[in-house]
Amino acid sequence: MAKRLSARELIERVVDAGSFSSWDTTPLVPAGGIGESYEAELAAAREKSGVDEAVITGEGLIHGRRVAIVACEFRFLAGSIGVAAAHRLVEALERATLEGLPVLAGPSSGGTRMQEGTVAFLSMVKITAAVVAHKAAGLPFLVYLRHPTTGGVFASWGSLGHVTVAEPDSLIGFLGPRVFEQIYDREFPAGVQSGENLQRHGIIDAVLGPDRIHDTVARVLDVLMGAREIPERVPDPDSRPSDVDERSAWDVITASRRPERPGVRDLLRHGATHVLPLRGTGQGEKDPGLLLAIAKFGTAPCIVLGQDRYRQDSREPMGPAALREARRGMRLSEELGLPLVTIIDTPGAALSKEAEEGGLAGEIARSLADLIALKSPSVSVIMGEGSGGGALALIPADRVLSAQNGWLSPLPPEGASAIVHRDTDHAPEMAQAQRVQSAQLMAGGIVDRVIAEPVDASDDPSSFIAELSATLEHEIIELMRTPAYLREGARVARYRKLGL
Repeated sequence: MAKRLSARELIERVVDAGSFSSWDTTPLVPAGGIGESYEAELAAAREKSGVDEAVITGEGLIHGRRVAIVACEFRFLAGSIGVAAAHRLVEALERATLEGLPVLAGPSSGGTRMQEGTVAFLSMVKITAAVVAHKAAGLPFLVYLRHPTTGGVFASWGSLGHVTVAEPDSLIGFLGPRVFEQIYDREFPAGVQSGENLQRHGIIDAVLGPDRIHDTVARVLDVLMGAREIPERVPDPDSRPSDVDERSAWDVITASRRPERPGVRDLLRHGATHVLPLRGTGQGEKDPGLLLAIAKFGTAPCIVLGQDRYRQDSREPMGPAALREARRGMRLSEELGLPLVTIIDTPGAALSKEAEEGGLAGEIARSLADLIALKSPSVSVIMGEGSGGGALALIPADRVLSAQNGWLSPLPPEGASAIVHRDTDHAPEMAQAQRVQSAQLMAGGIVDRVIAEPVDASDDPSSFIAELSATLEHEIIELMRTPAYLREGARVARYRKLGL
């Protein structure tokens, strides 16, 4: 196991060399004072750890950007949070909010301080309130969970990050294993309370060593602070098809289903920068059919929600967890004022017992409601198949783009044929009648712009990815410069008058 860093050592690794400045003052004494035995424990903790409390706070530069930092020192009474440590945390969070600084939190704690009892336990309330106020100001709150982080710390500010990563081989969990063993007289199952396991279950976003935090935080903040740093306008790229697309709807649908067509991963890999995939709902669910990431297209920052066409095969269709993960992305977008980009590319949501019992219909409804009311700018892209409720859940946006081989339909054409004709043989006829292809969607006011792409499967798709990326950059920046009341009104008006 690698050597665990102290709070000061962690900060030295994270900030630009020599840039850290402490915000700490002499720890206050809890109301009612402290007894002699507790005073002796505090003195021993100061001697052992080299710090005056279990939390140190301050600011530093990360790639030249001012960042507030709060970190626990585990060698000080197991990093436990009492009244003085909580007061120090709250003051630091409030100062960061007042000065418009993002916060990087590095908890490492056994939880609340037992020597101070209930008053220490309830200190988590005011810390949480300070985090909530910080996030309400549109400022990033990033969490680096260090070994170990348990108890009330993990159950409050340690679990409130916009982005949360953990130290490798770290013990992360609510109930400490020693407490569990004493209470229940048996060992806690091995491997459950680890950063790696939490990542697998969609509770945290990544596991990273301390040496990677400096550059990762810099990349993350370059995107997350983007709403406060609106980029300069960029030219409108000439990305539209040059010729009228006279193919049938079925030709477009067949082209969209080619396995070699690019998907959201190709768009992020070759068309975006500063890409950091996030993982899961943060609540113990993840779905391979949806990709959530923060990214930039050129100079335009955004949150990306992408339906991953390669993962949505017959074994893993997109279920309700995918939409709960999507709604996490919507919350991030709104809390930080960041533009949201949704990538639609799905043969349809899951049709299964698990999907029904997991509340799929309700998640589609809530996704629609969240997108319609979203305060931040939004762009949706019909990149390929746009089938059924899975596509509907991510379509409402300020601007709707479509790939030339994109389409949108209430059901796959085969499903529509089965309903109307009681067979699938009439699928091409149904697709044509429903006007599902991108050219018809644009003519009907459903799509604002169609992006040219190769029609032949043997053609290189790189020009399409480049054109889509450049178009997204342009559209995002234009929307960032448009007053919110104009955006939100136009978004609702589009669907209010559709088909009338």
